[in-house]
Amino acid sequence: MWAALGQESGRRLVLRSRLGVAILVLLCTVQFLDITDSAIVNVALPSIQHSLHFTQQNLQWVASGYILTYGGFLLLGGRLGDLLGRRRMLFAGLVVFASASLTAGLTDSAGLLIAARLVQGIGAAFMAPAALSELTTSFREGKDRDTTLGVWGGISGVAAAAGVFLGGVISQGPGWRWVFFVNPPICVAVIACAVMLLADDRPSRTGRAAFDSQGAVLVTGGMLLLVYGLVRAPVVGWGSLSTVLCLGGSAALLVAFALNEARTRDPLVPAAVLRVKGLVAADLTQLIAFAGFFSLLFYATLYMQEILHYSPIRAGAAYLPITAGFAVAGGVASQLITRVGTRWVMVVGCLLAGVGIYYVSRVPMHGSYVGDLLPGFLVMSLGAGPVFVAVTAAANAGVPPDKAGLAAALLNSSQQVGSAFGLAILSAVAITRTNDLIAAGASTAVAADSGYHRALFIGAILMAVAALIALRTGNTRTRAPLVMVDAEASYRVK
Repeated sequence: MWAALGQESGRRLVLRSRLGVAILVLLCTVQFLDITDSAIVNVALPSIQHSLHFTQQNLQWVASGYILTYGGFLLLGGRLGDLLGRRRMLFAGLVVFASASLTAGLTDSAGLLIAARLVQGIGAAFMAPAALSELTTSFREGKDRDTTLGVWGGISGVAAAAGVFLGGVISQGPGWRWVFFVNPPICVAVIACAVMLLADDRPSRTGRAAFDSQGAVLVTGGMLLLVYGLVRAPVVGWGSLSTVLCLGGSAALLVAFALNEARTRDPLVPAAVLRVKGLVAADLTQLIAFAGFFSLLFYATLYMQEILHYSPIRAGAAYLPITAGFAVAGGVASQLITRVGTRWVMVVGCLLAGVGIYYVSRVPMHGSYVGDLLPGFLVMSLGAGPVFVAVTAAANAGVPPDKAGLAAALLNSSQQVGSAFGLAILSAVAITRTNDLIAAGASTAVAADSGYHRALFIGAILMAVAALIALRTGNTRTRAPLVMVDAEASYRVK
């Protein structure tokens, strides 16, 4: 019933109504599921390695395989949502994601687990941009939509930190398989709710643009090679033939994609969407900021487990204050955006997050949690939370409804490429520092600790770079006041 009412109302949906809140919770659940899955599996990797007898080299693909296909198929998934219907692509993504999760939890084969993670990433690439574009096109422009985008942006940071905690709890509790088993029932519940709440948005046959299959092949191939090259570079070396071929091949395919788009009548990525003021700068800001943010989650976890000898559940619990910080900062940021605009929220947030990461990079080898780690964690979360809220609002401002899926895919792509880019750069920094100290006679623990801290220092620098890029973004703000309306009643007014 609500879906039909929403279809009649077009974009008049308001936040302060039962339907508005229900749709917001539904779509944010998709985002939480997506982001949490990346973090929750990382904590379970040691248990997975022991259970399925992974080699150290192959173990990385349990995490990296998801990032690879997710980043590679995002633009395709986002554009298909615009052409075929966002609700349809959301359903398809959820079904693929749930099936792959179930397979991953049941398998006793290392190879099949990696294959399931690759398929899981494809499912996420379809459902994530569909959910975000559904959000941007469902709510009334003005403060309602900005608030929902703020909640969406805040969910990214909350989910990343919560995933680390949940991974520790599940790994030490029912076991690593439940990291995957929790996904299918959530997906089924989301599909059931989406059927009731979301209107069928399939475009008419006459309104559909032709599908740019050649562009889809080129951009998907280019993104796959780019992410694969970045993920593999720390393992095989930046100067290796494998890395050079992957990154060179990616550049060639993406250049060919750009040329194809320029001469195609119905391009996969229309140039008009890239000319939306501030969109490219906002995406670049998130790409660099997420690389810096990822440095703290990844290397602080290694520091706690390898140097301070925290158990997985204790290391996960250490991130709970970050989750709270993101929740508080996200709410504050939504209000600040209406006063000062997205640009300055991003700039100040990036600088503040950089200060927090820098503080963590200076903790002593055998530091304490409360005195050394917690202050940096809190400062970082209070800075990074507003960044992700403001980036989401800035990247979607001025995007026409028929390009919303593509804009969402570009934003999600920046997050995934940023994660891969951050891991590649920071791993190279950490490994080089560690090897140099071991060669100079330092112990393995001292050398590893120094490598972690050097990577965190570079992560702080990346946040400063993101602040500079944020200066080039549009300064979106909302002037319209929030009107208290009973949405369900207004839908019945013709």
